[in-house]
Amino acid sequence: MAKKVEKKNPVFITSTSIQLLSVQQQIFVIRGKQVMVDRDLAALYGVETRVLKQAVKRNPERFPEEFMFQLDNQ
Repeated sequence: MAKKVEKKNPVFITSTSIQLLSVQQQIFVIRGKQVMVDRDLAALYGVETRVLKQAVKRNPERFPEEFMFQLDNQ
C-alpha cells in the first residue's frame, strides 16, 4: 500500500526578503531607540558615509530632528 504524501506549501525566499533581513540585522535598540550606524545606512543608500552626513547637514529640513545624533564620552 502506497503512503499518502502530504504536500506542503513551498516557502519562497526573494531577494527583497533577504534584503529586509539584512537591514533588520543592522538595526540596534539602544536605550529604547532603534538605531543604525551611519556607515550601514550610507551603504543602504549606496553613498559614502561622508556624503550622507553632508546631506543631513546641508538639508536639515528634509530630515527629522532625531534622525541623526553623535555619541560623546558621556
